[in-house]
Amino acid sequence: MKLQGKIAVVTGGAKGIGMEICKAFASEGAVVIAADMGEMSYQCENVHYAKLNVTDSEGCKLFFEDAIAKFGKIDILVNNAGITKDAMTRKMTDEQWDTVLNVNLKGVFNLTRHIGPQMETNNGGSIINISASSSVGAIPGRPAYQASKGAINSLTRQMAFDYGKQGIRVNTIVVGFTNTGAAVFEQMLGDPQIKAAFEKLVLTPYLGESSDIANGAIYLASDEAKYVTGTMLTIDGGALCHQSQPELDFVAMRARDR
Repeated sequence: MKLQGKIAVVTGGAKGIGMEICKAFASEGAVVIAADMGEMSYQCENVHYAKLNVTDSEGCKLFFEDAIAKFGKIDILVNNAGITKDAMTRKMTDEQWDTVLNVNLKGVFNLTRHIGPQMETNNGGSIINISASSSVGAIPGRPAYQASKGAINSLTRQMAFDYGKQGIRVNTIVVGFTNTGAAVFEQMLGDPQIKAAFEKLVLTPYLGESSDIANGAIYLASDEAKYVTGTMLTIDGGALCHQSQPELDFVAMRARDR
């Protein structure tokens, strides 16, 4: 088991990608704390629930102290909690902007500043921040979300620099379109036209699932990635590695021009 004896904290661990990461870590031998505002929608051996608002600085401090009191250490932190408030830039309100930045960005800072120093005294650890492909390639109507995820990419590099010599690795998973099983995804993928549009974006013959992200998290959390830090691991079916093009057969066109 790749994570045997490890203690992991996963924010936003009650559902979706966070839930799959919790289950995957537990299956690899870790004891996992699923920290979330919402109640857990599942039961899994070695996954423990803790209610946490990542925007609450004092609450994060108390959560950290309680986790150390119960489990003795924290080896892995996955900063997965995130939300979006969709609106075009010109129509976005202060409340929408502040809410998204507080959860997605400040939430990463709040827990890391407590857990990071503990990892130093514990001779190392792994911090995994969850970003999104739209942090490097924009989509309409999500300025606050894009800004927060782009900042996470940068913050990851800074944390990797700050903590590297203490044996703490900090990496980002850049998540592409992933069917988390949420109702909104089921609704979208139930429409053949919308599903076909997403399938066209990726180079793989299938769309991503939460387990694909969890598998990447296992690697970054494990000792197999002991020489990996400050990186952006993109899991998106190849969507970011190519430009969207009209459906033209360029090879045939070049052959015709010869």
